[in-house]
Amino acid sequence: MSQIDDQPPSTPPADSAEVTRMHRQTRICLWIIVIGLVNFLAFVIGYSYLYGEAVNGWVVEDSAGHYRYFLQSKREVSQGEFIYSGVHSISVWITVGAVMLAMLTLAKERIASSMRVTILRGRTLITVLATIITITVVLLSVVHTLRFVQKLRHPTAPPPATQPNDTLR
Repeated sequence: MSQIDDQPPSTPPADSAEVTRMHRQTRICLWIIVIGLVNFLAFVIGYSYLYGEAVNGWVVEDSAGHYRYFLQSKREVSQGEFIYSGVHSISVWITVGAVMLAMLTLAKERIASSMRVTILRGRTLITVLATIITITVVLLSVVHTLRFVQKLRHPTAPPPATQPNDTLR
């Protein structure tokens, strides 16, 4: 019998579960980053196609009781385009936050190892940054969602057209 056959089967390193978890975590983070970038690219294309976005637009009810939908560029669009634009505008905040958290997760070991003599330890800084990102994204998403729903539920008049200033000549 050869020496190879006499040895017990090799056991995986004690930290193989940790290595597997890290690979899984890295894959998930990379997918979140890719999805976030694709969503942002789709937003840019949609914004360019529609010439604006709906969160800063408005809804007008005309005298016949029909609703007209305007983007912030003052371009009139269909109800479907208006809703798509508003929902997609709000989703960008969520995916940007997710991308930032994924990137922070991927960089946490490097950050933690490089911050040994500062006031905040690396892990504490990561927790603080993740908390700030999360709170900011949640607040912005809620504010924009409420503004968008408000526009849909309570149509208003469009902003007045700006008149050229006659006093400047």
